[in-house]
Amino acid sequence: MADSELTPRMLRERAEEALRPVAQRRVELLAELEEIDRQLRPLVQKAVTAEVSYRRISALSGLSPNTIRAWTRTAGE
Repeated sequence: MADSELTPRMLRERAEEALRPVAQRRVELLAELEEIDRQLRPLVQKAVTAEVSYRRISALSGLSPNTIRAWTRTAGE
């Protein structure tokens, strides 16, 4: 069936079918990233306390300096 013969509903269904596996993978990865962040946060806080530079922490973790500051600021409150 040519695309020109498809109804709008059929086009939407095809688009959702194509989107679904990639979108689901993204949701799974975001959940995994949240868990990693929970594990990483206290390690970053300890590294800052041990005077590891923000630049080095950023290079090792992929975190931005702003995130590192926010995580260490939250720990001190």
